[in-house]
Amino acid sequence: MEKKKVVLAFSGGLDTSFCAMYLNSEGYEVYTAIANTGGFSDKELSVIEEKAYKLGAAKHVALDITHDYYSKSIKYMIFGNVLRNGTYPISVSSERIFQAIAIADYARSIDAHAIAHGSTGAGNDQIRFDLTFEVLAPGIEIITPTRDMVLTREQEIEYLRSRGYEADFAKMEYSINKGLWGTSIGGKETLQSNQTLPEAAYPSQVTAHKTEQLTLTFEEGELKAVNGTVFANPVEAIQKVETIGSRYGIGRDMHIGDTIIGLKGRVGFEAAAPILIIGAHKMLEKHTLSKWQLYWKEQVGTWYGMFLHEAQYLEPVMRDIEAMLQNSQRNVNGTVTIQLRPYSFTLVGVDSDFDLVKNELGEYGEIQKGWTAEDAKGFTRILSTPLRVYYANQKKNGRNELP
Repeated sequence: MEKKKVVLAFSGGLDTSFCAMYLNSEGYEVYTAIANTGGFSDKELSVIEEKAYKLGAAKHVALDITHDYYSKSIKYMIFGNVLRNGTYPISVSSERIFQAIAIADYARSIDAHAIAHGSTGAGNDQIRFDLTFEVLAPGIEIITPTRDMVLTREQEIEYLRSRGYEADFAKMEYSINKGLWGTSIGGKETLQSNQTLPEAAYPSQVTAHKTEQLTLTFEEGELKAVNGTVFANPVEAIQKVETIGSRYGIGRDMHIGDTIIGLKGRVGFEAAAPILIIGAHKMLEKHTLSKWQLYWKEQVGTWYGMFLHEAQYLEPVMRDIEAMLQNSQRNVNGTVTIQLRPYSFTLVGVDSDFDLVKNELGEYGEIQKGWTAEDAKGFTRILSTPLRVYYANQKKNGRNELP
């Protein structure tokens, strides 16, 4: 009897390691696939492949979707200065959708009977994977052993150990997801509201202790140069910023937010490049965009981030939002200078031909050149008209609402 072919979204972590061994033991022909969003080196991918075959995979593939992930998501998150709850650059939230799209495409290409993933029943990822598979791979069964069996991490470890699989299970105490747009760390301390992650839990360690100056150059909102070195590919520019910033432990924080399923959730993360790039980009926009461009971009960016987080990337309105964000970037050109120090940074200033601070009408707080003192007096008097009308009416009716 022919074995059913299942494609397992595989990272080599605890949940997907359990799933690979379990599905193999249940008689499936397991095809493991890692959709790399820029978080893995060739050496790390090689180790993951070795794990897959050790766990019984019939075939393993690495799907490199880094450039798709940048051009179809990260670029717009930069344009929108997207930080969920003002903190989290939705690293995992955004990349999961593109991983799911890649896995669905691969499953269709090999005529798989089923797609499997290692999500639990208490997180967001189950929704992101399932929803994407339902839309893009209709008719293909979705298998989720960890969720359906309601397993704890300890039970998964015991299952693997009892079947002779040896690994560094201490590292598996944390769920670590690494991509181009940051690394998330979940487990242990993140499950307790009064605790934070220890230094050792972060994949990158602080090695730089002196201050350092970093310059980021943008062209129409996209990062083009780092410290004067021009990159043909924005992905490489982002990786360069991550290499520099992670040495200082910049971009570490704990995100507390509302999940798709309604629970409050906590996750630790480190994202030096996203935090530095978004910080610099936002500052450059303050200098180069109008008041109402800034206002509406903030509203739209918040919605874009929320929809990405809640598995709605395929919603058509996202393409409309992307068009607005893209168009808003035509004057976002220039270089931002940043001073780095351990665990923090300062945005020093910008140099841009489109800097609206530089103008011929006046210098804020100093001297006006585009209007007279009498113009200012008349402007203020007209601006006060609706308030004067309101309070005169209140006084006429015997009311005093003045604070």
